[in-house]
Order: sequence, then structure tokens, then C-alpha cells
Amino acid sequence: MTSAVPMTRTRPAEEVWTDPGRGFRRWETSVVLGTRAEAWEWATTQVLRWGVKTRSGFSVEPAAKVARGDRPVITARPFGLAIREPVEVVDVVETSTRVGFAYRTLPGHPVSGEEAFIVHQEGGVVLLTIRSLTRPAERAGWRLLYPVLLVAQRIARRRYRRALRVRPVR
Repeated sequence: MTSAVPMTRTRPAEEVWTDPGRGFRRWETSVVLGTRAEAWEWATTQVLRWGVKTRSGFSVEPAAKVARGDRPVITARPFGLAIREPVEVVDVVETSTRVGFAYRTLPGHPVSGEEAFIVHQEGGVVLLTIRSLTRPAERAGWRLLYPVLLVAQRIARRRYRRALRVRPVR
């Protein structure tokens, strides 16, 4: 018997990501968010409510807390256009040191693949790790635009890295 929700390839519950990404462009990065308990509380709440995406300029409908099997529609708005990005949440992790989720793209998304956003602690430091597997979408129109979409993806990733950083208290 198979599960209704496919298994994730970006493995947000695992500290070390070993998937080689065959057939996909594989990408992973981590950024420091802060060092205090407040940073942890704020970042974990934000990541589970799509804060990485919404604080990076995307809209998410519905913007409820992520749950495995959810199928929200993410909308990007470059240059006044509205580009719908249907996705499905394929994994959610919530432990005392690791909180995050992964989603896969659905037909109609500009690219094909999976993305994960994970807030975790290492030695008192709160980090955000982003993992991504990307390849051209099946639709011919999006396939032709894939080189442009890779540039847009780089811009979005830069925004993701800044989205949950906690500003210092003065």
C-alpha cells in the first residue's frame, strides 16, 4: 500500500542531506538567525506559518499553519504579474531542536521539484537551512522560460535567507 502523500527528497527531519539530486539542480544553504530563545520561538512560529515565503514577497493561500498533505497556492508577483505556484506539503518536522517542512511542486508550477525550510539549533545558535531540488517543469511554456526562472530563483533564495533574521534588540 502506498501513502497518499509522496515521500520527501529534501528530508527536513535529517541533519545531513544525502540525496544526490539526480535529475535535479541540488542546492542547500544555512544562515544564522540568532542565539536567544526568543529567536527560536519567533523563527519556528514563522517557518510553520509560511513566513519564509510571505516575508520574501510571496502570498500563500490559505496561509494557515503547514500540515502534511496541504495544497496551498503560492503566488509570486514579479513586475505586476501574478504567477501561481501550486504545491503540496510532503513533510513537517517539529522537535525540540528542529522545526520545518518540505513541499513539492504540482502541475502548473513554473518549475518541478521540492523545497524545504528548516529552523534548527546547533550549540545555542538558531539557523535556517533551505534545501531545494529543481528541474524544468513539464509544460512547454515554462520549460522555455527555465533559464529566466533560475535567475528569479536566485533572487528568491537571497530573500529567503533574510526573511527570518531577528533584528538585534537595542
